Amino acid sequence: MTNFSKKLLAATTLAAVALAGSAGLLAAQEKPVIATVVKISGIPWFDRMNTGIVAYQKANPDVVASQSGPATADSAQQLQIVNDLVAKGVNALAVVPMDPAVLEGTFQRAMDRGIVVVTHEADNQMNTNADVEAFDNADYGAALNERLAECMGKEGKWTTFVGSLGSRTHMQWVGAGEENAKKYSGMQLVDPNNESFDDANGTYEKAKEILRKHPDIKGFQTSAGNDVLGVGRAIDEAGLSGKVCLVGTGLPNPSADLLESGAITAIGFWDPQKAGMAMNAVAKMLLEKKQLTDGMDLGVEGYNKVSVKKGAGKGVLILGNGMVLADKATYKQHMF
Repeated sequence: MTNFSKKLLAATTLAAVALAGSAGLLAAQEKPVIATVVKISGIPWFDRMNTGIVAYQKANPDVVASQSGPATADSAQQLQIVNDLVAKGVNALAVVPMDPAVLEGTFQRAMDRGIVVVTHEADNQMNTNADVEAFDNADYGAALNERLAECMGKEGKWTTFVGSLGSRTHMQWVGAGEENAKKYSGMQLVDPNNESFDDANGTYEKAKEILRKHPDIKGFQTSAGNDVLGVGRAIDEAGLSGKVCLVGTGLPNPSADLLESGAITAIGFWDPQKAGMAMNAVAKMLLEKKQLTDGMDLGVEGYNKVSVKKGAGKGVLILGNGMVLADKATYKQHMF
């Protein structure tokens, strides 16, 4: 048995627990059921997304909307949850894949059964009706790196963190960051693509290791929502706040103290609440056989005039304009 197979087998019980909270909702088959599945439950990013699912449900009582996810950032656990939802016969899936490739077979089976599939943070997903992105991912990664370069004086050693090497958007962001940094001959990338699995404590330990290995490092570009918290804590404890630059994806509320201390230089984000609502809005439109057209309004802030183009596989790619960059001077304008 492969390691992945063992993890998948072990995930069954955890998946059942994760789905227990939505069992009552899924039973309401007289209304279309839209099941959102996130990378990991219980962290600020996806807790915020859940507020969007709750808000969407209240605004659309003609559907049943729910959110679930694995207890840890594990693609096998997420796959088991999605498999279980397909078996239950939900009408639509709205998924933020931990690893898009792992879900391709299940998504194909779901679509063959007439289940609508909508994804987010997965513009390379082949088997999906629509992938919804808050912005162009290359533009976002380049914007993070440009802010990092500005802080670093456009020279010095820097490194990158991703949630996982299988996370499509994270690899796009750091890849675009690397391309952007090529404009500056003095910027030197060292030990790139450190996997954090969205674990702030694990990221903290890895960041300390990098600071010891490269005492002259000047910058970190991070991807997962908890990465700025782990790296920022390591920078702060080392007395390097304001001396080592840190720019990455994060939410304003959890990042506030480290932004104030200077341990975090700037954060980039989109509102996961709005992303969850946008995914569900697209799923509902597809269930109602409505056309997805360029320039349409999803009725969600940041997705009022979206770009709709051919996707990587069977579906379309929908791009919003929800990118935000914030620092100590501006983060309080976006407190969540």
